[in-house]
Amino acid sequence: MGKAYLSEDQDGLLITDGVLSLRADFSAMRQRIRPGRLRSEILLRAAGIKGGRAIVPGDDGERPLRVADATAGLGEDALLLAAAGCEVLLFERDPVIAALLRDALRKAMLDEELQEAASRMTLREADSIAELPLLKGSVDVVLLDPMFPERQKSGLVGKKFQLLHLIEQPCADEAALFAAAEAAEPGRIAVKRPLKGPLLAGRRPDYALFGKAIRYDCYLYPEWKRG
Repeated sequence: MGKAYLSEDQDGLLITDGVLSLRADFSAMRQRIRPGRLRSEILLRAAGIKGGRAIVPGDDGERPLRVADATAGLGEDALLLAAAGCEVLLFERDPVIAALLRDALRKAMLDEELQEAASRMTLREADSIAELPLLKGSVDVVLLDPMFPERQKSGLVGKKFQLLHLIEQPCADEAALFAAAEAAEPGRIAVKRPLKGPLLAGRRPDYALFGKAIRYDCYLYPEWKRG
């Protein structure tokens, strides 16, 4: 696989190596964000969402659950959370991937089935390791899904996602990422892992949720008082 680069066609931005291409596009997720399907998503349970309602008590009554997606990538997990009612702040450090994600959000805002969820998503092109501590006490959940080499798979879909590895390198400092997530003082941290993947930074979770190909390691911080 050669060098990947950012390109644009009639459907928007994409990255390509001249043979394979990959774009951020939420249109294929319309079925997954419909209420009947959405409630079955393991991600919602990992974020502490019960009954499909991402609502928590606030100073002036109920408010949406606030989530920081520290490793946004192509934004699909963030869309699921936003469709459930969360306010999601997405961090993407790589400018090329951030451009793809920004383009996907632009298109989603023009789609009647996606625009409500997309309106609850805010993208920041920034390194979450530096930014998360600045959120201290203002988010309920931090979601971590750092890229790492074991995620590469065989097959066409896997090869397409390997294009991302040509643009953005796997997480170089898992301990720093986890520490930054804790510095945000959320009520929980949810870490997405391959089913048999290692613990992030060697940190043992309070519990784990298992799907067919992935698991979520969940870390709870009830002692922190958040506004």
